Amino acid sequence: MNGNGFTTIDLIILIAYLFVVLVAGLYFSKKEMQGKEFFKGDGSVPWYVTSVSIFATMLSPISFLGLAGNSYAGSWILWFAQLGMLIAIPLSIKYILPIFARMDIDTAYDYLERRFDSKGLRVISAILFIIYQLGRMSIIMYLPSVGLAVLTGIDINILIILMGIIAIVYSYTGGLKSVLWTDFIQGIVLVAGVIVALFVLISDINGGLGAIATELANGKFIGPKEKIFDPNILSSSVFLIMFGSGLTILSSYASSQDLVQRFTTTQNIKKLNKMLFTNGVLSLAVASIFYLVGTGLYVYYKVQNPSAATDNIARDQIFMYFIAYKLPVGITGLILAAIYAAAQSTLSTGLNSVATSWTLDIQEVISKDMSDDKKTKIARIVSLAVGIFSIVVSIIMAHSDIKSAYEWFNGFMGLVLGLLGGIFILGFVFKKANKQGAYAALIASTIVMVCVKYVLPPTAVNYWAYSFISITVSLVVGYVVSVITNKNQEAPKYTTIHDIPEIKSDSSWEVRH
Repeated sequence: MNGNGFTTIDLIILIAYLFVVLVAGLYFSKKEMQGKEFFKGDGSVPWYVTSVSIFATMLSPISFLGLAGNSYAGSWILWFAQLGMLIAIPLSIKYILPIFARMDIDTAYDYLERRFDSKGLRVISAILFIIYQLGRMSIIMYLPSVGLAVLTGIDINILIILMGIIAIVYSYTGGLKSVLWTDFIQGIVLVAGVIVALFVLISDINGGLGAIATELANGKFIGPKEKIFDPNILSSSVFLIMFGSGLTILSSYASSQDLVQRFTTTQNIKKLNKMLFTNGVLSLAVASIFYLVGTGLYVYYKVQNPSAATDNIARDQIFMYFIAYKLPVGITGLILAAIYAAAQSTLSTGLNSVATSWTLDIQEVISKDMSDDKKTKIARIVSLAVGIFSIVVSIIMAHSDIKSAYEWFNGFMGLVLGLLGGIFILGFVFKKANKQGAYAALIASTIVMVCVKYVLPPTAVNYWAYSFISITVSLVVGYVVSVITNKNQEAPKYTTIHDIPEIKSDSSWEVRH
């Protein structure tokens, strides 16, 4: 076993991995991509590649280290958040994907403009998404680089710049197609890395899986004070975590451009359904492996080797510690590459989705009638500028104590972005919903959620209830205002769930497009 932390062999593997990703990104961008091909791919990317890309995008390094840390320090209660996909995926397959496919939307916010006949709503939504992504990308570059810098001895500035440059190169040159294929490679490396780590960990534990199962049966799965259901539905319970997570994931599938962009790669509903279903299976399986790793680390360090000096190690760094000091030489490099992979796939997707949203949702709406060549040039400039901006902010974070401010900012913007889900669901569900109702829903739910998060006592409302509250407020306020201001307006065809039977009965448009 490797007791020396990060070795030269591990460094060679990490560098080789980064080189392979860069070459792959450039290879898939060898064909000149223009206009819609740059933003939506050229139709040649298989559905399973896009499915793994969705998985790699949703699993950031925060998840990679945080999921194992959760079960190491506590129970599996947050694992039930993954089961929210059992709510979100069937609803998305039945109600969201057919509408997006039939409308052949260019971006998530293209739906809002066409549904509510409002360019303003499209632009505001895109701006909220872009600001959120800027904060998120900076944090995602910073977090894994801190851990890697400590373990490898490589200067943190070099790690941040390297990660940024590689992501910029292939998202700049080849657009979405390059991002999808490199995400696919990153996703495979990530899954392989965590499976290898689990097998090594189980072999190190006396009693192996049986010892982990014993701990799970004795309070490590659901803690003695944790509730399956609480009559106060705003209080923490397994039910609330599943239900709240389901609504949050549903909102993301409907309104987050980085995910919706994957759905725009094809109009084939069968492919879209397989894409989302496979993503759900993959996400649930890999999250379960992370939680098993966390409980395994608890058994290894706290139960069987309590003399190991792990008391001062933060829960989110315990997996990194095990990777560096307990895995065989070479495997350490592979799994650190997997953590880098988690960051890079989220980063490249962020760059491409921001460039797409800026170009199609803001620039094109303002400028009108831009050529494909001009759109592509603008997207590339935005991708480069956003990448450089994220690198700079990430380096500033690494050398100052503004982490808490950025965490606040990221949390707040995540909250605001979640509010967009309410407007989309309003548009999907109610034929009478109109522009005035959509604006009223956004304003009312923003006011309510700011009060819930920053005015009420922190323990009054559990975080997992946020989506439920914001969507409920959006639907009630949006519908009432729409009814009051509605002048016999009807929703455009194919934009609500009421049109789905007609969409499904006539799928000839899939072939035509």
